[in-house]
Amino acid sequence: MPRERLDEPGLGLTGVTWTRVSAKLVWTELVQTVLAGVVVTAGCVLIGVVTGGFGQVAGIVWTLVGIAVGIATLITAVLTPRRVRAIGYALREDDFVLRRGLMWQRFTAVPYGRLQLVDVARGPLDRALGMSELKFVTAAASTNVRVPGIPAEDADDLRDRLVELAESRRAGL
Repeated sequence: MPRERLDEPGLGLTGVTWTRVSAKLVWTELVQTVLAGVVVTAGCVLIGVVTGGFGQVAGIVWTLVGIAVGIATLITAVLTPRRVRAIGYALREDDFVLRRGLMWQRFTAVPYGRLQLVDVARGPLDRALGMSELKFVTAAASTNVRVPGIPAEDADDLRDRLVELAESRRAGL
């Protein structure tokens, strides 16, 4: 997996070596984005035609909403490769750190001692592309940390490593 050294000043993440997720994740994200966008756009345009066509205000509004959804889908699809490249994770001494986001970057640190479960999920498209998704369950009820696009051969090893680290940290509590 590609690794890069990146400093994030002010976040306490100087000298962290990040591991990027698989580039194949772009295809999964594109399929999901385009399918959802096409369905919603077609639905809006269809409702616009059914509610009176282009001669009625409701028909025009629904058609414009459909066009807006189509444009938003196109923009999201264009940004997807860059968005996927921004996802990375790092195993530090005391915690697992996940980064994601382009404009609004988000860094999530999960202390090993708080990990209760590390789940490996593989959907049909992920299996076809040889990828997995790691989902973490922690002591906090609202935690929803997931790492998509992990190569399938690395996912099981990473899960086992995280469980091992979690058990050793909990034993020290």
